[in-house]
Amino acid sequence: MDGGAPLLPETNPESHHQQRDPARGKRRLSTTVLPAVASAVVLLGLAALFLVYGFKDGEGRDDVAPTGGGGRVEVAAVASSRGVVEGVSEKSTTPALLLGNGAGAGGKLRDYDWTNSMLSWQRTAFHFQPPNNWMNDPNGPLYYKGYYHLFYQWNPDSAVWGNITWGHAVSRDLIHWLDLPLAMVPDHWYDINGVWTGSATQLPDGRIVMLYTGATTESVQVQNLAEPADPNDPLLLRWAKAEANPVLVPPPGVGLTDFRDPTTAWRSPADSSWRITIGSKNPDHAGLALVYKTDDFLNYDLLPTLLHVVSGTGMWECVDFYPVATDPAIQVGLETSTPPGAGVKHVLKASLDDDRNDYYAIGTYDGEGADTWTPDDADIDLGIGLRYDYGKFYASKTFYDPVGRRRVLWGWIGETDSERSDILKGWASVQSIPRTVLLDTKTGSNLVQWPVVEVENLRMHGKKFNDVVISPGSVVPLDVGKATQLDIEAVFEVDTLATSESIIAETGAAAYSCDMGAGAVGRGLLGPFGLLVLADEDLSERTAVFFYLIRRADGNLTTFFCQDELRSSKANDLVKRVYGSLVPVLDGENLALRILVDHSIVESFAQGGRTCITSRVYPTKAIYESARIFLFNNATNIQVTAKSLKIWELNSAYIRPYTD
Repeated sequence: MDGGAPLLPETNPESHHQQRDPARGKRRLSTTVLPAVASAVVLLGLAALFLVYGFKDGEGRDDVAPTGGGGRVEVAAVASSRGVVEGVSEKSTTPALLLGNGAGAGGKLRDYDWTNSMLSWQRTAFHFQPPNNWMNDPNGPLYYKGYYHLFYQWNPDSAVWGNITWGHAVSRDLIHWLDLPLAMVPDHWYDINGVWTGSATQLPDGRIVMLYTGATTESVQVQNLAEPADPNDPLLLRWAKAEANPVLVPPPGVGLTDFRDPTTAWRSPADSSWRITIGSKNPDHAGLALVYKTDDFLNYDLLPTLLHVVSGTGMWECVDFYPVATDPAIQVGLETSTPPGAGVKHVLKASLDDDRNDYYAIGTYDGEGADTWTPDDADIDLGIGLRYDYGKFYASKTFYDPVGRRRVLWGWIGETDSERSDILKGWASVQSIPRTVLLDTKTGSNLVQWPVVEVENLRMHGKKFNDVVISPGSVVPLDVGKATQLDIEAVFEVDTLATSESIIAETGAAAYSCDMGAGAVGRGLLGPFGLLVLADEDLSERTAVFFYLIRRADGNLTTFFCQDELRSSKANDLVKRVYGSLVPVLDGENLALRILVDHSIVESFAQGGRTCITSRVYPTKAIYESARIFLFNNATNIQVTAKSLKIWELNSAYIRPYTD
């Protein structure tokens, strides 16, 4: 590398461990006061609109005029994903579309008349995605010689899954990216059917080893080793596969297509050798993690005990294993080889092939003895309890960032439209915003995830709203200008004492869950209330992010955090769901959320990231200048106040192909 201009714009964020002043620099916040008379008129009018029209079940197909002059486009029908046939999880939404709200009589998919303008709008502005074609799992993230490296599975030939190679991108700050030439392609018998998921390990001497799963000529899943061809190149443009490949093959008793996705290695405190774990399942459909020992990453010994096994959870893909600090004073990530002991817990994560969600559990690693891991709470063991994200989020991977002293998480955000639409627009899938991951030391029972602090460097002008009252059954429009690239922080105060008698009457009602019932259009005593994003002026399209409270028999409240896509689009050829789960709220805490809106993706974080939800949405009307944002309260008996609401418009990230 020469000493000329940098390849990428750089940001110089303040401490990764301190909350920065959101009013500083370009991120201007103007305090907005809603005039009382005008506000009352608007509230009354919109409340009527909201209750009579805005929250009706209008899911029929509408003829939508092309926006911005875009013409209508046509494409032939496409077959469903080959992923399951070739030994990995389903990579297509087609089965869900045929079973869900996208299918008509006889299971036939009803294609929507997408215009070029609608499809062009769906491309994101600050989430990483390659210039075109299909992308899925993030692979081998690491920091090396001044650059963050992200590898990802990519199809160079099409916008649907297949011919999986490794794409490669670098960044100075996890936000602005250069998309580099392919890192690895399927060109040997041991990976000719796909260069699948893998992980990077940086050794104490600086050497990088990359272990990845290859699908052989016979579609057997084997593990392979690759290293940088030129360790002096900070961009790591060329990679050399080991002559000894494959370095691992399925052991006896493991299915030939049930052996994949090696983790980052950690150093054993018992013997200083390295350990890796690989996901699998047994004949009884129990998910499990095998543990291997190695000194040179060429020769491996399978240890006699499993790291962990959970009955009924099926194939564990993309297993991840890493330490977290339990001391509230240590708000930093831990290096992967940090040994177990006082002040350290270990997180075990797996992507479940059965339902394609990412689960995690917190527990104790026995590194001095049997190399086993035990959950703190067996009732929320891996695969039956907590999830990273309750929306569209899968195949995630973490790495330790030595510069920020943090653990950073990426996840694959797949599409929920049809493959026909993906071919029309020429690309499919994005990566999540990188998130920092810490143990929630206040609860001790869950992780917290938060967008990396560098996202805040994209903040431009913004507005601040204080003490906005949202009466039962009302909506409040928020004039923020452009509403397709937003960073929203909101704090709500709820008056739950004024209606105690009627609340007690609801105690015996059936248990609530986000995915059962009417979503944001349902009306309960204590919810739903929150924000409507990517909404059009008359609320015919909107994505709702909301809280819903239930008072238990003991008088205490249970809080749900949900995201409703059911009315996010007029289109029929989509999977639209209500996502969400419980979120812990401690005594004295107000309800708080953060939402990142980036065209066709909405990422939401409740209570500092205790519960996270990601949606892919595809509006037909609430796009470009027509996108709006509203507060809403569809509860029947509580008044909600938005104590603090800060909304910034976000700039676009620099994401460009690299040219030599």
